[in-house]
Amino acid sequence: MKTITVLLLAILSVSVPAQTAPPLMGFSAESSARQRELESKFDSVLKADNLRDWMKRLSARPHHVGSEHGKANAEFMASLFRSWGYDTRIERFDILFPTPKTRLLEMTAPEKFTAKLAEPALEEDATSGQKSEQLPSYNAYSADGDVSGDLVFVNYGIPDDYEELEKLGIDVKGKIVIAKYGGSWRGIKPKVAAEKGAIGCIIYSDPRDDGYFQGDVYPKGAYRREDGVQRGSVQGMPLYPGDPLTPGVGAVADAKRLKVEEAPTIMKIPVLPISYSDALPLLKNLEGPVAPPSWRGGLPVTYHTGGTGNVKVRLKLEFNWDIKPAYNVIAMMKGAELPDQWIMRGNHHDAWVNGAADPISGMVALLEEARAVGELAKTGWKPKRTIVYAAWDAEEPGLIGSVEWVETHAEELRKKLAVYINTDSNGRGFLGVGGSHTLEKFVNQVAKDVPDPQLKMSVWERRKAALMVNGNAETRKEVASRADLRIDALGSGSDYTPFLQHLGVASLNMGFGGESGGGSYHSAYDSFDHYTRFGDTDFAYGVTLAKVAGRTTLRLANADVLPFEFGNFADTVGQYVKEVTKLADSMREETKYMNRLIESGALKAAEDPRETFVVPKPKVEVPYLNFAPLQNALSKLEESAKRYEAAGRPLTLSPSVRASLDEILFRSERSLTSSSGLPGRDWFRHQIYAPGFYTGYGVKTLPGVREAIEQRDWKLAAEQIEKVAKVIESFAAEIERASSMVNGQ
Repeated sequence: MKTITVLLLAILSVSVPAQTAPPLMGFSAESSARQRELESKFDSVLKADNLRDWMKRLSARPHHVGSEHGKANAEFMASLFRSWGYDTRIERFDILFPTPKTRLLEMTAPEKFTAKLAEPALEEDATSGQKSEQLPSYNAYSADGDVSGDLVFVNYGIPDDYEELEKLGIDVKGKIVIAKYGGSWRGIKPKVAAEKGAIGCIIYSDPRDDGYFQGDVYPKGAYRREDGVQRGSVQGMPLYPGDPLTPGVGAVADAKRLKVEEAPTIMKIPVLPISYSDALPLLKNLEGPVAPPSWRGGLPVTYHTGGTGNVKVRLKLEFNWDIKPAYNVIAMMKGAELPDQWIMRGNHHDAWVNGAADPISGMVALLEEARAVGELAKTGWKPKRTIVYAAWDAEEPGLIGSVEWVETHAEELRKKLAVYINTDSNGRGFLGVGGSHTLEKFVNQVAKDVPDPQLKMSVWERRKAALMVNGNAETRKEVASRADLRIDALGSGSDYTPFLQHLGVASLNMGFGGESGGGSYHSAYDSFDHYTRFGDTDFAYGVTLAKVAGRTTLRLANADVLPFEFGNFADTVGQYVKEVTKLADSMREETKYMNRLIESGALKAAEDPRETFVVPKPKVEVPYLNFAPLQNALSKLEESAKRYEAAGRPLTLSPSVRASLDEILFRSERSLTSSSGLPGRDWFRHQIYAPGFYTGYGVKTLPGVREAIEQRDWKLAAEQIEKVAKVIESFAAEIERASSMVNGQ
């Protein structure tokens, strides 16, 4: 530990004082000085009290899609934007939003038990008793159904868990499964269950994951109490997000709609979320094999898999399949020099209940950022490029507000939108950033200029310290040697998805967390009282998020040339190519080894002969794939990135040439998409980043190649290697165009 400490102190001692800071990316030395002065004025008008006041108002009542308070919030925010000088409109979309009319879960054997399916009001939480306005706990886009059957515990309900059950001789066909939240996005659990033949799915929050195992439960502490429930959508978003009835087109009033029974993203079996209080009687009665150690949670029972027929349950669900209005707030400040280049900031405003943390903590930071930009404009300043702020509705049921807006305005956005910057929830602690790696170097520079509100260092330095202390050996080595901290690749789960993965707009997602606790997520206790006791209690990190996102927005809007950089992107793609190559190699070795264990009888011999163990069938061996096209394309990408860097600073170009260069730079991300999309899901067009088909929110990089290998579809893997290689070569060609323009060729 001493070596790490010495190294960490060395790292933290090299921060650059503001007065000797280098020019900002995309700015000349002179314009950098003006920009830093502008940002100082921006900081000076930010007020934490505004965030607190707006959160209290916006989270005062439940504001789900179609609710009275949801519309009122949209109108209130629109009035704020107008008062700050933005050209503001509310755009309405009419979307399918089911709400429950019947919810019943009962155990009929070996004893009678009816689940409460209720979150009680608490004296310590002023809004928890608004029962007439709250949506009850449910999973949106579950199927209607009245099913009865044996119960099987399936851990997190991902494909690997079913392989374990098969070894134990347990089949879920015709049965009802119970899965823990976590391990993947919730919609994957009923999807896989249905594929395996299950007739119903129950999802519960285990205390090991976000309850008393982690810390004191609410209201004493931040974590999920025994009767807290995580609501959420289970629509098939890895196929396509947005309104299930209008795939690919905006859900405007006269849009052509599918029938509900035709929509492929509506779940095929009934699904219900429950608390760990309601789950306990079910789990404690299960018999059958003891669950593997990694499956066991924090409840005071021995975890069994079930499947023996001793526990029988009935699950009955009925929904109102209504079309509801969703209200997006769009506020625009027109650019003075390049009005047809747009920089866009967004955060959603709808919630499952009161939603103080998710999403209002992020929404109020965006509002304060927009107010401060409006104050700058009142002094006579105008951004070079157009700034657009958005408050999205209907994010929670499936990113619907942003998806429908993007699908409606796709043609204009492809021409004009340079970068989309997203926030969602915000907490206290460490800055997290994900997004397009063409913006990685730029956002590192931004983070170095923003002070952490708790410690005397930048938010970048604090993030670096956390990685040095908590990262593995490989991470620590890289953090110590690499100039920039890596940003995460984006999968899905928030409103950047339609911009990045459908249109190919370079995007960022950012927020703070790690010190806020958890447990209120998607429950009736995600409230102002919970957030101001256990979240960002003084809203200091809300102001800090406004500083980070505000600088990101302002620098992109004001830069002489858009600050895209391609060396970090090439380095990142190089990592992905190594990963998929290693994946194929490791699968080949693992397959050979497991097949030998199966054929020799060793796998069977290593198990307890008194317990059921079904030996899996040998798998087809992994062929040697030809990764040369990817490696050759990567080489071209690396060379083109070096040439653009060596081309020199493009700031001396004429304004018209710089504008043309900007278009090449921001449209380069479009070349990473394919109109044919990913295999089996053509809505997702980006060939570098996508949500996994069996992870939901979790990202898959080089998804066409990676998922074909994981699914052992070798013909498809070879086809995808060729396809992705051509996409990378196309991207490299765009960088070459940019270099030629800088060089005057």
